[in-house]
Amino acid sequence: MKHAESSKTLFSSIQWLFFIFANTVVVPLSVGTAFDVQADVMKMMLSYSFVFTGMACILQGWMGHRYPLMEGHSGLLWGVMLNLGVSASALGMSYTEIGGGVATGILLSGVVVLLLAAFNLISIVQKIFPQMVMTVYLFLLTFQLIFVFFEGMLGITEQGTIDVPVSLLSITIVILVSVLKVKGSTVLSNFSILIGIVVGWILYVFFFPDTSTETISRGMTFSFFPLGAPNLEIGIVVVAFFAGLMNLSNTVASIQTAATLYKEESNQGQYRRSFLITGLFSFVAAAGGLVPYTPFTSSIGFLQSTRILEKKPFFIGGGLLTLAGFIPPVAAFLVTMPITIGNAVLFVAYLQLFGTAYNSLKGTLFNSNTIFRLAMPVLIGVSLMNISPAVFSELPILFQPFLSNGLIMGVFLSIVMEKVVDWEQYQ
Repeated sequence: MKHAESSKTLFSSIQWLFFIFANTVVVPLSVGTAFDVQADVMKMMLSYSFVFTGMACILQGWMGHRYPLMEGHSGLLWGVMLNLGVSASALGMSYTEIGGGVATGILLSGVVVLLLAAFNLISIVQKIFPQMVMTVYLFLLTFQLIFVFFEGMLGITEQGTIDVPVSLLSITIVILVSVLKVKGSTVLSNFSILIGIVVGWILYVFFFPDTSTETISRGMTFSFFPLGAPNLEIGIVVVAFFAGLMNLSNTVASIQTAATLYKEESNQGQYRRSFLITGLFSFVAAAGGLVPYTPFTSSIGFLQSTRILEKKPFFIGGGLLTLAGFIPPVAAFLVTMPITIGNAVLFVAYLQLFGTAYNSLKGTLFNSNTIFRLAMPVLIGVSLMNISPAVFSELPILFQPFLSNGLIMGVFLSIVMEKVVDWEQYQ
């Protein structure tokens, strides 16, 4: 019995490690590419990302909100930073000028988040993000992630076409993980994600042995602000600052949905402690050239898929990722995991998030009038997600990161609609 429990903890920890890793590895690599940093700087950013992501997960689970929710790079801010990076030439600014402005905005938003936590002003944030706004956020987050992972698992080539053999393997892994989740025994169902990653990785290496992968060939080289030293490029600072504050919606949604999963009531202390850690790691992210951190609401889908709610494997998985950041050979091995396989497995894991979004409606009934409070922000947000950012190229450049981000605009529209319209009179 004791041996079985130890084995479960071991495999659960490895499963958490791969989940956190798969959600982390692409972010610093893509940001480094967008800001045209040198290869050794990109490797340093990747090591920073492993170290601090693992540490952030442990601190949030231990001292913050105290749920096993991945603390990772914010998808919302990731999109904003990538957009600013690729817009450098249009802005007539250097990458370091833009990176420095982003760093300043992130630092300032971190200060505000720390002040909210220090003076216990959490209720203000909760008023800005009421339940309906959180429901809109969950639906839009589900669509955004599914779009990303679906495209990622197809192995899109540089010519913009799908790699058919890679796509077929990814689809096979999606079917395998889905069948194990739905039809498998308790053990197979709980470890379907881990099984999918391992089997997919082995098959990928077998069928595509010559595929090149990113590796880490040297240890960490400590330096601060690799994307650019903080500056006062006001337009960039404002964009990053506002996006940093919008990022708080992740924390509110994550804690609310986790409390529901654990059949608990969330409390002010959880929000306050979580905000404190998120604020502190904003400084870490800015100094390391990383996308700022936030609790991953999508972790709920992972927890629902695995049905392993204990925190111990989560802590071990986070600790292993931190350790990998300090040991280049370990990190180099992890980076050889095929991204298409990781995307295929995460695609299945995040299908559960749609159920979380649906359940957050809590039986709310809509009529021909009140349906607007849900349908308009969600469908406009999804529409924006499927429009090329180039469409907005004629607009002022500093509006483009917001208008081209369906998640930001959908949540913002929902906030405005909830504040301006008294929906109760239309029930």
